[in-house]
Amino acid sequence: MMNIIENEVPYLVEAKTCGCNERGKSVSYHFIESSHSLCLDKGELMLSQIQACERLLKYSKDNSEILVLQDEITKLKLALDLIRY
Repeated sequence: MMNIIENEVPYLVEAKTCGCNERGKSVSYHFIESSHSLCLDKGELMLSQIQACERLLKYSKDNSEILVLQDEITKLKLALDLIRY
């Protein structure tokens, strides 16, 4: 009998918003598994950051947080387009 355990995490990066309204909010990221940080190219990393922001955006209720996440997604998509071409 053979047991197969899938160890892959479906997401590589997690996004969080930090800061306050007075000084401005920003987005921070961390790798869910540290081993992934060693083998990603810039495009893969940016795509993972976009996906993390989009997941967080689905659950966000705070308007200022929504704006920060939308702005971050726009900037990341632009940067991703620039490095692809």
